[in-house]
Amino acid sequence: MQNGPFDAGHASRPLKETAFCAWLGQANPGDALVYHRGLLALDVGLNNQILDSNARRELARVARRAWWAASQGLVHLVQRRNGVDDFSYIAIARPRTAEVSASLSLVLLKEVA
Repeated sequence: MQNGPFDAGHASRPLKETAFCAWLGQANPGDALVYHRGLLALDVGLNNQILDSNARRELARVARRAWWAASQGLVHLVQRRNGVDDFSYIAIARPRTAEVSASLSLVLLKEVA
């Protein structure tokens, strides 16, 4: 288990969906990943002046994949408030059942709507 969450939310390049899936595929129970830092609902919006349209779309894909992973029982999603309009969005890996472990690679290949 990592000492603290890996913070991809403040990396020089924003986290991509493929990197999130790669982390998910190798994460041990309790490992944590900050997949975004900011205010997610506003940061993916069309009125966002900081991110270009490609970055907004990729952030939306990461957020959808994180939500999907939580719905599949692979992660817990939590938020930590850092300040005004500043949150860390964190995925924490859950223990995997035998069913999920056996098919994780196939599950990660599924398209997320």
